[in-house]
Amino acid sequence: MDRLTTRTLAERLRAAGIPVTLQRLEIARVLLPRPVHMSAEQVLHAVRATVPETSRATVYNTLKLFREKKLVKELIVDPDRVVFDSNTDPHYHLYDVTTGELTDVCADELQVVGVPQLPPGVELEEVDVIIRVRGKRD
Repeated sequence: MDRLTTRTLAERLRAAGIPVTLQRLEIARVLLPRPVHMSAEQVLHAVRATVPETSRATVYNTLKLFREKKLVKELIVDPDRVVFDSNTDPHYHLYDVTTGELTDVCADELQVVGVPQLPPGVELEEVDVIIRVRGKRD
């Protein structure tokens, strides 16, 4: 891992209130330098390429921590597929149900107008939009 990148990632973790460990740094290296959509298993596989002793529990716990600290967003694409999105800027998603490809859609490309009447005692946290598409059938 590049020394500057390691330092930058460590600073980003510390700024989010996350104690730095080798495994957390490696998970950050996999997720944070560029926008990606990865499942926990994909993160685990990528991390184990450089830190083979990393446990599944460490990856899952770190992803939960990163989500809580708003370093990643958790997207439930369908009941069998959850991915972690390293782009935390407001945006939406295009999901190809045939290929499984997930693509970012800029927030200014889609306008969501209004919100439903919310029950008493709750407030809107976030609106997630996943546009599901498939290749045209002949």
